[in-house]
Amino acid sequence: MTRTIIHTDGAPAAIGPYSQANAAGGFLFTAGQIPLDPATMTIVGETAAEQTRQALTNAQAVVEAGGLTLTDVVKVTVFIRDMAQFGNINEVYREFFAAEPPARSVVEVSRLPKDVLVEIEMIAHRG
Repeated sequence: MTRTIIHTDGAPAAIGPYSQANAAGGFLFTAGQIPLDPATMTIVGETAAEQTRQALTNAQAVVEAGGLTLTDVVKVTVFIRDMAQFGNINEVYREFFAAEPPARSVVEVSRLPKDVLVEIEMIAHRG
């Protein structure tokens, strides 16, 4: 099986030794995307909802750089710092996945890179 590294300037550059995404066997696996502005590498938003919108925008850019769209996403994992923000995150999430949303897990964690409130990773499949 061949693995292809995916990179786009439409999402933040990796802040560690990892790729934005890898494609293999018809699947695309994104790295966790945090709410950084790709141009300035600064955090976008102060609320969980604002940060969710930017993290989803970044993840969407990576998926699209791999030649897929959000309709090809089959699984999303959302890491959040405060489960009390679940409803606010869902409101923004629905904007990106209004119909036939992918499977999803939401996990509360104690800390995320750069102390952001949200990190999102996706798995898409070329069907």
